[in-house]
Amino acid sequence: MPLTSEQKKEIIRKYGKNDTDTGKAEVQIAILTATINSLTPHFDKLKKDHHARLGLLKLVGKRRRLLDYLTKKDINRYRKIIQELEIRK
Repeated sequence: MPLTSEQKKEIIRKYGKNDTDTGKAEVQIAILTATINSLTPHFDKLKKDHHARLGLLKLVGKRRRLLDYLTKKDINRYRKIIQELEIRK
């Protein structure tokens, strides 16, 4: 199930500098993580939905690229976001 606008606003408030800061890498990673986590139960029910699985893999790849960028930019911010979102590499 996709994220509602209220859920996105809450994530933006938590990880962004202000309510409209959607460009920060941490905000983008948090939104992608929430989307990925909401799609996971879908695949428990519908194992043969390969079209949605491709979209999920694209989201995971985009999150991976953002995490790699954050690693090169500031390792402390990377470690903090990994710990808060409980993502491991």
